[in-house]
Amino acid sequence: MPMNLHKHHYLVTLCMVSAMLLSLGLGVMPALAQDEEPVSEGGPVQLFEGFAEPGGGAFYIIPNLQQGQTLYAYAAGTTGNLDPFLGLSNVRLDGPALSESFWGKVAEIVALGEDPLEAQPDLYDDFFVAWDDDSGAGYDAAFAYEIPADGDYQLLITGSPGNESFGRYRLLVGIDAPEVLTGEAKATGEEIALLDTGASLRRIYVQEITDGTTEETPDKILTIRRLRAGDTFYAYTEAISGTAAPTLIFRDYGEKALRSANLAGDQKTAMLEYPIQDAGGNYTLKVVTRGAEGEYRLLLGINAPEVLANRAEPTTEPVLQEPIEVRVGVTLQQITDVDQVSENFGAVAELQMEWQDPELAFSPDTCQCTQKIYTGNQFEQAMATAGIDWPQFTLYNQQGNRWTQNQNAVVWPDGRAVYFERFTTDFQAPDFNFSKFPFDTQQLYIRVHSLYSESRFVFAADQSLSGIGNQLGEEEWYIVDWSTLITRENNTSRYALAFQVRRYVIFYIFRIIVPIILIILVSWFSFFLGDYGKRVDVAGANLLVFVAFNFTISGELPRLGYLTFMDAVLIGTFVISAFVVIFNVALKRLEVKGHLDRAEAIDKYSIWVYPIAYGVGGLLAYIFFFM
Repeated sequence: MPMNLHKHHYLVTLCMVSAMLLSLGLGVMPALAQDEEPVSEGGPVQLFEGFAEPGGGAFYIIPNLQQGQTLYAYAAGTTGNLDPFLGLSNVRLDGPALSESFWGKVAEIVALGEDPLEAQPDLYDDFFVAWDDDSGAGYDAAFAYEIPADGDYQLLITGSPGNESFGRYRLLVGIDAPEVLTGEAKATGEEIALLDTGASLRRIYVQEITDGTTEETPDKILTIRRLRAGDTFYAYTEAISGTAAPTLIFRDYGEKALRSANLAGDQKTAMLEYPIQDAGGNYTLKVVTRGAEGEYRLLLGINAPEVLANRAEPTTEPVLQEPIEVRVGVTLQQITDVDQVSENFGAVAELQMEWQDPELAFSPDTCQCTQKIYTGNQFEQAMATAGIDWPQFTLYNQQGNRWTQNQNAVVWPDGRAVYFERFTTDFQAPDFNFSKFPFDTQQLYIRVHSLYSESRFVFAADQSLSGIGNQLGEEEWYIVDWSTLITRENNTSRYALAFQVRRYVIFYIFRIIVPIILIILVSWFSFFLGDYGKRVDVAGANLLVFVAFNFTISGELPRLGYLTFMDAVLIGTFVISAFVVIFNVALKRLEVKGHLDRAEAIDKYSIWVYPIAYGVGGLLAYIFFFM
């Protein structure tokens, strides 16, 4: 792409036009000149570094340029996804006025039925004598401009139109120094340009908070959003009820006090101001009330000095650091085993998390890709190397090792990220309750707990990321319902996939219930025999069959410290079967002793008492276990 003016980017989208306008109106933090050892063989070169907020731009004044000199400029993004754009003007531009004028011209073009995209070069030519987007390496911007007349010039650096990019930049400005166009020129130590603080409107944040204190919770610690070098932090507080007289202490990431206000605690109002020298996060404001009770109002600002006059209006974006929302979901793909004795279950599951963090943003030209893909533990290693937090987690009810089959992460240039893991492990299920066995319903969970506090990451359940697979592979159980839960405990977020499972009872009906019914019927039919001796033989044989059957099915029953419904059925059947043997033996003894009439008088009720006994026992078992 040529270095000269007005010859490139004819096919830029309309959104690029609008984003350019926003960038002209919003500005960034002041950038600082960096002097290095003079190594340039050409003219003077100056290096600037700064940070461009989304939709922001910085203006630099280049004074006393002479006719015939050639101005060289090169801008590269060094962090985030910044795609720099450069524009040079021979008049001083003002962000709001430029924005209004630009939109006016766009509206005129649209009203005439013309295409703003086709008119884009002319639009930029109206505001800049030189401009460039991608003439440098990758997405870097670079241009060379021969000065036609003596005077002061203004240089704008912003994100590329149509791309809400952000990040740190490296800006080289040189006079008669063509090596600047390589992007590798070194600063010569001479001052060529200076930041136009009037035109470079830094991002302004204002937030108002009303809070209260008690004797139990007298202090509050508030974490401030990431601050840039050149920002200024402001705070104002006033007591509005009770005896609270707040003291303010502004601290850095190491809890070192930087500024304080109302340390004596004898004023109802307090205010402080602190210019940021070192960019970074985890700056905090501690509000101390020394045990006094009451409410106070707190007004916080970044680059908003009107906060100290108690007349700043809150902005859309807050001053305090807001936690990153992480959408979490677990899909249960297979139940490999349910161990009733050990009270756990094995499962194959998929965990997915989605979030967006500006720290993850990158410029596509660094990898010539639209996304970065990590496999295995590459993502964890990359985050550890870069010193970037990501929503690490633990499976709270996991038992033993977690065997990971797939572990992938995808990161997009704007900082959006997706983490996916497919794993197999055993989960503790302490809520097992087999009292209704085999007609029991069990509540099982897969619990995911954040390792970070809610001030950093907050979990949010995403139904589209959660669910139950179609092939669970567990023949004994089937899932009747599932849901997701988000809870908070000890200042951490906790996600859970909860699902209810029931047994396929057909197995127990044909292997246990039907044989028991047959044993009961055989015992009942024996009451129709008039020969008490034969009835003793049948009842005894029936009892032996039941004992053998009980040993056979004992392996199918959970070994528990309490009785289940099936235990009650088996015990009841065993007791009644034993009683039938004893009853028939007693009738036989009466017959042998010559008391046949008495035996028959007792026996005539047994044919009805027997089924009634089972009916009453079954009803009592149902009431006790199910109601």
